[in-house]
Amino acid sequence: MDEAGRRETWEEFGELVNMKPAELEKWLATDESRDAGEHKDDGESTGHASGRRIVEILRAGKGDLSDDDYRHMRKVVGYVRRHLAQRPQGDVRESRWRYSLMNWGHDPLA
Repeated sequence: MDEAGRRETWEEFGELVNMKPAELEKWLATDESRDAGEHKDDGESTGHASGRRIVEILRAGKGDLSDDDYRHMRKVVGYVRRHLAQRPQGDVRESRWRYSLMNWGHDPLA
């Protein structure tokens, strides 16, 4: 990824991932987090695994991020944008929609 792509990804990721690393880590330890999303053969959802990776990215220094990290950040940006566009009507506080987004580092109620 070229420098302009990295810069754009960094900015978009920073705008959409609104949970702090400790907050996201605490969320990922909950039953609601583990139950949200589609589960793979190992029992962990894609979003839950992504959340663990997001914590690592948030804790890393910008200069320590690899192209693979930036690809994951692009994936996070795409997922969060698509998911936000599908907001259900009504109260979303305890919805699977919100919980799934939170696994990807975005709390829509924050």
